[in-house]
Amino acid sequence: MRLPSRTDYAIRASIELAANATEHPLTVAAIAKSQRIPVRYLGAIMTQLRKAGIVVARRGPDGGYELARPANKVMLADVIRAVDGALTEVGGARPENLRYQGSAAGLAQVWIAIRAAERQVLDQVSLAHVVSGKLPKSVKTLLLSPSAK
Repeated sequence: MRLPSRTDYAIRASIELAANATEHPLTVAAIAKSQRIPVRYLGAIMTQLRKAGIVVARRGPDGGYELARPANKVMLADVIRAVDGALTEVGGARPENLRYQGSAAGLAQVWIAIRAAERQVLDQVSLAHVVSGKLPKSVKTLLLSPSAK
């Protein structure tokens, strides 16, 4: 799996909001400093997260960003989809819409299986799981697998 920097930044910013123990929203500058993310780049990412309903923006002197719903209800897949679109695309197409010819005819099934494996983890792990370090049992099982190394 390959994540663009933008997606990594969005996930880290969302996790920072999930870990925010104060009652005050966090500014883009505070998130950027804490996670070492370029401020100007993070502003655009936060706009995407807001439009997707992951975060809400509060205006005013005490303004900033907060999660739009509890951290245990925001899955990593939600954040990825908000900034990057579908989890698995090939050349901009969903794998079930691909039609390969000849010896590559079965390739679309491989891409669909990869998407299912991604979903198995990303749709189960919430921001709260990451903050607490208590991952779901199915994810822990995958971590112990020899193929994880």
